[in-house]
Amino acid sequence: MKAFVLAAGFGSRLRPLTDHIPKPLMPILNVPSLFYTFFLLKEAGIDNIICNIHHHADAIRRMVASADLGGLKISFSEEKTLLGTGGGLKNCENLLRDDDFLLVNSDIITDIDFRKLVRCHAAGGCPGTLTLYESPDAMDIGAVSVENGLIRDFRNRRNTGIASSCIYTGTAVLSPLIFRFLEKTFSGIVETGFTGLMDHGGLGYYLHKGLWQDIGTPESYMQANTGGNALFDNLVLRMNRVSGIHPHRISDNASIGEGARITSSVIGEGCSVGENAVVEYAVLLPGARVAAGATVRHAVLGRHGTLLLNQ
Repeated sequence: MKAFVLAAGFGSRLRPLTDHIPKPLMPILNVPSLFYTFFLLKEAGIDNIICNIHHHADAIRRMVASADLGGLKISFSEEKTLLGTGGGLKNCENLLRDDDFLLVNSDIITDIDFRKLVRCHAAGGCPGTLTLYESPDAMDIGAVSVENGLIRDFRNRRNTGIASSCIYTGTAVLSPLIFRFLEKTFSGIVETGFTGLMDHGGLGYYLHKGLWQDIGTPESYMQANTGGNALFDNLVLRMNRVSGIHPHRISDNASIGEGARITSSVIGEGCSVGENAVVEYAVLLPGARVAAGATVRHAVLGRHGTLLLNQ
């Protein structure tokens, strides 16, 4: 089975940092977020991966080329004009039309078991199976309504009135039938492909109950780096064991001055923290510098700008 990874977005909510670093390379514990997706695919035995890219496409190519990803076969679909989640997938129809495939967003941190998802899809008999996750914020994020084992609505766009605490996780197994409903121009996959499958064979779902976190907002990005929980810690151990990728809080080549105090923070490669500086609940991206005696708190600091968080 092949996998299609959505990695072309601008990451607008993380600007100004994503003006210089593409969102798929924004680090989580000093590992590009995209690599967490690659690890899960490798663990599930899926080694043929297609990524669509657009914003800072060359940076993504270079990072992937320089990394040891354990034999994964990764190819790129570079979009000169951004095509959205629907158009981006349609653009790769020739590569994916022969068999069912896995679709994954690159801006999530999760421990979804792709093998179980694939088995659920095969058993369900629908042309598409989406992974859902229960969240108390479903109404704000975008509730996905289900009934009798099938997905019936997204954000009540069909006026079904079916209440739901489930959200779409950005992962799915899809049949090539979806290409019949996708558009070649900029478009969303929900309004085109998913809606088409709901009306032609049905859209099933797999309910994930483990770790899932979007990293597209400043708050969620910071939470992924500084929050920590048992599920995430276990994911880190698995990554190290299976792929040799080692998420860590403080880079080995970071410079930490005497008397500096670092609390619940991540310090990236080539960073410098001056003497008696204070870094609390912060992420220092590669190359960032904190002057002696300065304080950085509740912020993501990069060489080209700072993203302050609501405290």
